[in-house]
Amino acid sequence: MATHNDSERMADPNWWRQAAVYQIYPRSFSDANGDGLGDIKGITAKVPYLKSLGIDAVWLSPFYPSALADGGYDVDDYRNVDPKLGTLADFDEMAAALHAAGIKLIADIVPNHSSDRHEWFKEALASPKGSAARERYIFRDGLGENGELPPADWDSIFGGPAWERITEPDGTPGQWYMHIFTKEQPDFNWDNPEVREDFLKTLRFWSDRGVDGFRIDVAHALTKDLPEVLPSKTELPKEGENALGEHPFWDRDEVHEIYAEWRKVFNEYNPPRTAVAEAWVHADRRARYASPEGLGQAFNFDLLQADFDAEQFRTIITKNLGEAAASGASSTWVFSNHDVVRHATRYGLPAGGGRDGLGQDGKQWLLDGGSAAEVDAELGLRRARAASLLMFALPGSAYLYQGEELGLQEVGDIAAGQRQDPAFFRNPGVDVGRDGCRVPLPWTSEGSSFGFGEGHAHLPQPEWFAGYAVEAQDNVPGSTLELYRKALELRSELRAAEDLEWIPSGNESVLHFARPNGWQSVTNFGTEPVALPEGTVVVSSAPLDGGKLPANTTAWIV
Repeated sequence: MATHNDSERMADPNWWRQAAVYQIYPRSFSDANGDGLGDIKGITAKVPYLKSLGIDAVWLSPFYPSALADGGYDVDDYRNVDPKLGTLADFDEMAAALHAAGIKLIADIVPNHSSDRHEWFKEALASPKGSAARERYIFRDGLGENGELPPADWDSIFGGPAWERITEPDGTPGQWYMHIFTKEQPDFNWDNPEVREDFLKTLRFWSDRGVDGFRIDVAHALTKDLPEVLPSKTELPKEGENALGEHPFWDRDEVHEIYAEWRKVFNEYNPPRTAVAEAWVHADRRARYASPEGLGQAFNFDLLQADFDAEQFRTIITKNLGEAAASGASSTWVFSNHDVVRHATRYGLPAGGGRDGLGQDGKQWLLDGGSAAEVDAELGLRRARAASLLMFALPGSAYLYQGEELGLQEVGDIAAGQRQDPAFFRNPGVDVGRDGCRVPLPWTSEGSSFGFGEGHAHLPQPEWFAGYAVEAQDNVPGSTLELYRKALELRSELRAAEDLEWIPSGNESVLHFARPNGWQSVTNFGTEPVALPEGTVVVSSAPLDGGKLPANTTAWIV
């Protein structure tokens, strides 16, 4: 049952500003019916676990009907639950259980595109050129003598062309439709009032069912400016760096008109519904997504892309706190999610080995086979624990990904025949996909799926998962699970105004800051133990060394 403090937090309109949000990838969290796939009832059964963790909210990755062309981000029906995962009644039961435990519920919304199985897209394929049904999507005539060439030579995010030709109802080759992602994900035409109105209906549908907030997928891609003659890909500004509102389909200014409409819907509720934008945009433009007149908050993924390095961390933290203050939002912090290599593994790989020059992202390691022998798992976990404890001390919202509270490593060496992520099949030799961070969680140290369900899990779990299981860490002093529980409990108790003061340490490998109520966090990124300031250490990511803070360790002091 919710406590008095839980009830106060549930009614607080600003609950999201410094929330601890736990991301659940439903298909890999807990399987209640034994079919190998995680489901809604499985989440409901684990609400006591989530309560014990001390989180403020659950963010639920897509649970809608889907062919899984992109892990559920290809949505067939925006106002229903995938039958493989449960029913709307199951969803209502889950929402009620979370709320009774004092936990808010955030749902993923995927507004840039539907799946090609959506009733609207099927209607568009069955309708003639120029019909109202086709106007809900982006259809164009092809180039060439008989329209055999795509309208532009643009590439999709997952490789291959961003345009797909259809067969007309009479059986002849026809128009082309735009898809920034897979061909199973046709882009909506957000200039169409019918599309805009339908999404307002969807937001109200889930808000009425108890959803407290929304995570907006690819929030910077909805509106497009597509002239009659489309530019070639060599003429396109680089996404997120040089576009600055001029790209034909990334980060256009007009997208904020949509979010102003959404904000009106959010404010119809008490407390207002919240939203956080996934917007990969230039830092100078992120504030518009996070404005109070828009979505209210936007992800920053800067720490996720950084090496375990004191100067990188300090620069990123300072910059993002400044951006948040300028927009009136609070910042967001994240190290792992459903799209990236788990940070306990990234920090166990050599620094600076990222494929995009953005720190060690683990992608090349995956491409080279993802061998666990190449990862210093002990070092990676030690650094991950230190980084997470530092993150929990920062002002703003902390986003956790399921399993990181167990210190889970990435499963990098999944056999080709057992992989499921379409990215692996679309880009052989270029992209291994994201299956390794989506392997179902281990709840017990034994059993065919380590307690995930009665049968086998839909992705293979390695034998070493046994040592990371909830059962193996529950009530075990020093375990990563107990560290998270202690840190989140203290975080709630010590919560202060959204600011910090850097305290000079005299050591470039040490980050030391204080929150306005005097709570201090010290992280040693170096290789030798360092002295701690005066005060009481209330939690540390590793045992102290003769009263000193060891390498790769964070401590909180009051």
